[in-house]
Amino acid sequence: MSILKFFRKTRDLGITGHFTKWYDKNTRENRLSEMIEYAEIVKKHINEGAHVLEVAPGPGYLSISLAKLGNYHITGMDISHDFVKICKDNAKRESVNVNFIQGNVTAMYFDSDSFDFIVCSAAFKNFKEPEKALNEICRVLKKGGIALIIDMRKDVKKEELKAEAVRVSNSGFERLFMINTFKMLCNSAYTTDQMKELVSKTEFSSYNLDLSSIGFNLYLYK
Repeated sequence: MSILKFFRKTRDLGITGHFTKWYDKNTRENRLSEMIEYAEIVKKHINEGAHVLEVAPGPGYLSISLAKLGNYHITGMDISHDFVKICKDNAKRESVNVNFIQGNVTAMYFDSDSFDFIVCSAAFKNFKEPEKALNEICRVLKKGGIALIIDMRKDVKKEELKAEAVRVSNSGFERLFMINTFKMLCNSAYTTDQMKELVSKTEFSSYNLDLSSIGFNLYLYK
C-alpha cells in the first residue's frame, strides 16, 4: 500500500506548506498548456453566464484560464488553505474574477442544483470517500448539468508514466522526482473498472469514460 493511499484512508488530503509553492511553479512552467486545454474542454459544454465549480483546483490555473474564455461565474474550492491563498494571488495577477474558497468535496456548503458544470482535475484519487464525493458533486450539479473528472488511472504502463514525467519536467533531478511521484500517484489511482463501479453507486443518470495516455476523462450526466 502506498503512503498516499494509507493517509487517504484516515483523512482527506490537502497539500500545504512549501510544496504548494513548488506545485504552483511547476504547473505554471510545465503544465499551463494542459490547464488551458482543460479550460477549452469545459468551454465547449457551457454557455455564457454559466455557473462552474472546480473541485480541488490546486494553484487555480484551470479556473483562471476558463475565466479568460468567457463571462462565467466560476468558483474554485480546495481543502488546502495554502492553495486557496495561492489561487487568489494568481487570479489577482491575471486580472480575472474567480471565487476561490476553502472546503471539502464530501461536505460542500452549496445549495443543491447550484452549478451547470463541475470539473475536478488530478485530485479525485486523493479523496478519502470517493463515492460520497461523487454524490455530493451530483447534488450540487443542476439537472441536465455535466461533471468532468480528469485523473490518472492505475492500469497504465510504466513506459507511459516515464514519458509523461519527461514531458512535464525540465532538469534531470526534477525528472527523477516526477517519475517517482507518478508511480506513487498511479498506485493510488483507480482502474477504469473501479471508476465504473463507483459511478454505478451514485445518482448520476449516465456517464462517458474517455481514456488518455496515462489517465481518463470521465463525463458524468445528471
